[in-house]
Amino acid sequence: MKAAYAFNRFIEKWMPFVTPCSLLLGVFLSVWLKPAAFLVPWIFAFMTFSGSLGSGFKDLKKVLLHPAPLLVCLFILHVWMPLLSFGAGSLFFHGDAYTITGLALAFIIPTGIVSFMWVSLYQGNIALTLSIILLDTFLSPFVVPYTLHLLVGANVNIDTWGMMKGLLWMVVLPSLAGMALNHWTRGQVKSTWGPKLAPFSKLGLISVVSINASVVAPYFTTFSWKSVGIALTVLGVAATGYFWGWLASRRMKAELGVTVAMTFNSGMRNISAGTVLAATYFAPAVVFPVMVGTLFQQILASTYAYMLNRKYGLGPGAEKKEAPGVPLSEGRRAAG
Repeated sequence: MKAAYAFNRFIEKWMPFVTPCSLLLGVFLSVWLKPAAFLVPWIFAFMTFSGSLGSGFKDLKKVLLHPAPLLVCLFILHVWMPLLSFGAGSLFFHGDAYTITGLALAFIIPTGIVSFMWVSLYQGNIALTLSIILLDTFLSPFVVPYTLHLLVGANVNIDTWGMMKGLLWMVVLPSLAGMALNHWTRGQVKSTWGPKLAPFSKLGLISVVSINASVVAPYFTTFSWKSVGIALTVLGVAATGYFWGWLASRRMKAELGVTVAMTFNSGMRNISAGTVLAATYFAPAVVFPVMVGTLFQQILASTYAYMLNRKYGLGPGAEKKEAPGVPLSEGRRAAG
C-alpha cells in the first residue's frame, strides 16, 4: 500500500496537469479505449462513493442554519453560469444546437468534489464546502436535466428521465452510501477506508477522462478554428465562475474561509459527471465542449489559488491576512 499512497500524493501534487494529460492519453489511445466506454458510469459511481466517505449529515445541518453563502453559491452554479454559457454559445455559435447544448451542459453540472481538496489546502470553510457538494449532488438529478431542457430543449432531443436515472445511481446513491458509512462508523471510515480507496479513485479519474476523450478524439486530432473558438469560450466562461464566487463573498463581507469555499465551489465543476452524461445521452459534438473543460479546470483552480495566496496570505504554510475592510471576527459573524 505504500506505493499506492505515494502514487496518490503524487497525483494530488500534480493535479493541475493530471486531467489534461489524461485527455491526451485518451486521444492517442482512442482505438483501444473507446470500447471500454460502458465501464465509465461504474467507475464514476465508485469515485463518488470514495469521495463521499469524508462527508457527514451534520455538516449540512450546520450550514443550513446560516444558508446565505450556500444559496448564493448554488445561484451562481445553476442560474447565473448556465445563463452566461448559454448566452455565449448563442452569440458565438448561433444555430449550432449541439455546441450550444455542450456549452450549457458544461456549466449546469454540479460543483466538483475535487474542490474539497483546494478548499482544504487554502484554509477554507470545510463545512460549507461539504454542504455545497452534498446539496448540489442531491439536487443534480432534477436541476441538470430540467435546466438543460429549459435552455435548449426546443432544439435538441433530451432524455430527461434517462439523465435523472443516470445521475441518481452514479452520483446520489453512492454519495448516500458513503455518508451513511461515515455516520454509522462515527467518521472512522474516513481514516480507515478513505486513504486505501483514494489511489484507486485517482486511477478512476484518469480512466474516466481518458475513455471519454477517446469518444471525441477526432475533434482533438483534426484542427479547426471552430474547435479553437469553443475552447476559448469554455475557458473564458469557466474563468469567470471563480471570480463571481469571490465577488459575492466579498459583497457579503464573509470571513476568508467562506470566501475560499465560495471561490472554488463556484468555479469548479464535476466535469467527469458531465462527460459521462454527454457521452451517454448526446452526440459527440455535445461531448467536446464539456471535455475541453478538463484542460482548464485544474489550471484555473491553481491560478485562483495563487491569487488568494497573494491577496490574503492563504495556502500551505502561509500566514493568513485580514481581508481589506473586513475584520476576521466580523466576517465570522456575517457568515455564521
